[in-house]
Order: sequence, then structure tokens, then C-alpha cells
Amino acid sequence: MSDAPRRPERTCVGCRAVRPKRELLRVVLPAEGRAALDPTGKRNGRGAYLCRDTGTTCLTQARRRRALVRALRTTSDRIDWDSLAADLDTVPLEVLTSPR
Repeated sequence: MSDAPRRPERTCVGCRAVRPKRELLRVVLPAEGRAALDPTGKRNGRGAYLCRDTGTTCLTQARRRRALVRALRTTSDRIDWDSLAADLDTVPLEVLTSPR
């Protein structure tokens, strides 16, 4: 048995890869409004995760399979796919590499 601390793991809704939480980006659905990226991982609302290194590819897969809609327990009209894709491309690198 290892003495190393356990790191939380999450599953990408696009590619279904299980990765450490720090390697994924959270998409949050607040009580009111549309789904948005949550780079801090601390916003209130239902969340789902996408790979940060292949974000737009995983977002496309999640859209095709309706996986993000199911994970967030919502309808497609509350997800602005184009806005999420643009946000995935513009997330600052320092946010992605900072420890949570």
C-alpha cells in the first residue's frame, strides 16, 4: 500500500477517459442561465468535465453523443456549444496549470 495521497479523478464526458481532476476542465450549469466553463472548479451548479488538452475534440464528441446534456441533466437549449468551444480555445494557460 502506498503512502502517497489519493488524487481525485474524474471522467471526461467526451472521450470517457478517467484522469486526475487537475487535467480536466469543468463545465458548470448554474441554477439560472447557460452552461459555462469553470476554470476554478468552484462555481455552484451541476458540473461535468472535459479534457483540457483535447477540449474542443472532446466537446464535439460530447455533443454528438449528447453526453454533456445527460451529465448536466438539462436540455440542449441551455448549452451554447459555440460559446463553449470558443471559451475552451481562450482559457489562459496559467489557469490550466495552477494547482486547485
